[in-house]
Amino acid sequence: MSTNKFLSKEEEQQVVQAIQSAEHQTSGEIRVHIESVCKGNVLDRAAWLFKSLKMHKTAQRNGVLIYLSTSDRKFAIIGDAGINAVVPAGFWDDVKELMIGNFSKGEMVEGFVAGIGKVGEKLKAFFPYQEDDVDELSDEISYGK
Repeated sequence: MSTNKFLSKEEEQQVVQAIQSAEHQTSGEIRVHIESVCKGNVLDRAAWLFKSLKMHKTAQRNGVLIYLSTSDRKFAIIGDAGINAVVPAGFWDDVKELMIGNFSKGEMVEGFVAGIGKVGEKLKAFFPYQEDDVDELSDEISYGK
């Protein structure tokens, strides 16, 4: 399955709207990256993409990447140093399990929306929206090969 056909335009827009809704309550940044195949370790790939997407350059180091490889069903969520320093142990695994619960039923959009919502709540708690907030990263889904 080609990754650019993984979500319809309408589904893609629902995910982007979830990102925008979450980010309107926090100075944090959330990105979703989808590709068909993950070569190697999923956390290594997600970390490489995190840097490649310049997510480590946010002012408060509060970016979160949700990564999904569709064909081989690999999935990871990673946060930058600022958010990792304040979330409780196991938080990323909890978000991942919430999303997998939806994914396993074929509810991909619902999984993304639920995970983004949970991440957004945590970002809001530790990095509330500021009047002078700047959207530092694109809200659009990025795609690999």
